[in-house]
Amino acid sequence: MDIGVYVFLRDFSTLFIGLLSPIIGSIYFYKYKDSVLKYFLAYLWISVILDYGAYIAREYFDIGNNGIVYNIFFFFSFIYLSSLYYRILRDPKKKKAVYAFIFVYIISFIVGGFYENYMTDFQSIPFITASILFVLQAALYFIEILNSKRILYIKKNLFFWISIGILVYYVGNIPFRIAIKYYLEKESTTILFSLLYVLIILTHICYMIGFIWSDKKQQY
Repeated sequence: MDIGVYVFLRDFSTLFIGLLSPIIGSIYFYKYKDSVLKYFLAYLWISVILDYGAYIAREYFDIGNNGIVYNIFFFFSFIYLSSLYYRILRDPKKKKAVYAFIFVYIISFIVGGFYENYMTDFQSIPFITASILFVLQAALYFIEILNSKRILYIKKNLFFWISIGILVYYVGNIPFRIAIKYYLEKESTTILFSLLYVLIILTHICYMIGFIWSDKKQQY
């Protein structure tokens, strides 16, 4: 297959799944509109708008430098998603751990600013730090539900599927970001970027399963 066709199909499928996810989330919004997850749909739509905007800017206007936009979005994404874990976790010690994680990420973001140009480059040190912290938060959540009656309703729990998606994406992203930043030349990253797109698709599939399967009465 021609590389140009392959890249087009890869980008198209990823953007399509990324758009389908918030559409399904909108259809089933009635299930979680009164829960702590009510703003998760807005988060997805903003993410989609940024992705489509970046694609159009790159393909039609030859504007590939959008690092500052994604850096700002990811900063607030980490704060928002971490706040969900804080609100849903019940153990006070685990809640304090989430607070500590937010503090660690903010420090890493500030420190990273001395080594990276956030205006043009995607954050790497803060992103790797955040990825590890997301994995830890998801682990705290899974441990808590495994030791409670909430395990009985796990398949119908929207936040469970969101956490699965977060885990899939960020576990895969840790080695990806390290390799891109420190080991690989840009010319040898085509396959690695393809794996990243697979992670994005799998993440949105997890979200969609959660939207469809979850109950209106969430057992967080």
